[in-house]
Amino acid sequence: MKIATWNVNSIRTRLEQVIFWLRENPIDVLCLQETKVVDADFPRSPLEELGYHTYFSGQKAYNGVAMISRQPLSNITAGFTPILPNIDPVWDVQKRVITGVIDGIRIVNVYVPNGSAVGSEKYELKLRWLTVLREYLHTLLLSQPALCMCGDFNIALAAEDIHEKASTDNHIMASEPERQSLRDILDLGFADAFRKFTTQGGHYSWWDYRAAAFRRNMGWRIDHHYLTPILYERAKSCIIDPTPRKLPQPSDHTPVIVEF
Repeated sequence: MKIATWNVNSIRTRLEQVIFWLRENPIDVLCLQETKVVDADFPRSPLEELGYHTYFSGQKAYNGVAMISRQPLSNITAGFTPILPNIDPVWDVQKRVITGVIDGIRIVNVYVPNGSAVGSEKYELKLRWLTVLREYLHTLLLSQPALCMCGDFNIALAAEDIHEKASTDNHIMASEPERQSLRDILDLGFADAFRKFTTQGGHYSWWDYRAAAFRRNMGWRIDHHYLTPILYERAKSCIIDPTPRKLPQPSDHTPVIVEF
């Protein structure tokens, strides 16, 4: 089984690129972030014509997550409240979480808030959101030991995940409180699929549109697959595919694929 994650930065803008990539890479499940479209306008027909089932939770112009699967998914929920009914529903105003089960594997697709700037109101919201995510995952793990959490985390956990020319002192996506919040989540029993196969730096999933960052490989690895032990043991590979980033008008992110 192959599961991919990809922040497409607007599914309608990048639809033809997604279709082309799926034809070249016939994976089992594609998790998308930043779809930027309300559910009624999600372009499901072209993807269904390609042989995929579509599941999505979106909003206009911002955020949004979706799962595209060759086989039907089960136990699909969007947002935190279906799993954590007692939390404040304000946490689901922004569409950032969707989950479903395939072949006994629960996939959790997340789009973590960016946080804007360290110390800002949005930064504090990001840290609180990660706390809610930890509670959500803890609850899911009580009944589902085989869990793949993937998506755009907007956090580079280590120096090897950031190009050497970046200034990361108190930098958003690299600050110690953000990293610690992610470590607290991983302490539930998750491991980084990509780091099972390489410990070297220089591998990135996001490059700024500015300063020829992609051509100069000045990127960050902020798109991840985190696996519980039963899946980590089964993982055969985890790769970053930079091909879509070379296309005209690409997303600033590129797909990351794990295979079991």
